[in-house]
Amino acid sequence: MDERERLERALEALRKFVCGLAEQAGESEAYAQGLWEGIRHSGGLLSELAYYYDNGEFLCEYQVAGYTLADILVWQVDHFKLYMDRPEDMNRYRQPRLLLASFDTMLQMEKNPEAFAEKMRCETGQDIR
Repeated sequence: MDERERLERALEALRKFVCGLAEQAGESEAYAQGLWEGIRHSGGLLSELAYYYDNGEFLCEYQVAGYTLADILVWQVDHFKLYMDRPEDMNRYRQPRLLLASFDTMLQMEKNPEAFAEKMRCETGQDIR
């Protein structure tokens, strides 16, 4: 098998991984394909996804506005804490959904980094009134 074939197989494995996560998270096939296309065209996110696929953890080398995927995941989990008193919403925050949302948010951050950086600085997930 030549290098091109190995690359094509690796990309297909990653595509299937994203689609499988989307299915576990209750997302549509269209959502999965759109997210995959975005990741595939982002060199930084593609590297992060490949590393996660192989190792089960974030590489955290790729950053947008100083934030990594791990930073985004922590921010999302902080928001999850707000839903702990709303059981009907809890299933929205399962691991596959959080993982996909981290990649999705990073894709959006690539297009509008400052807006997301501001949210991450200001929205702590704490229900303070």
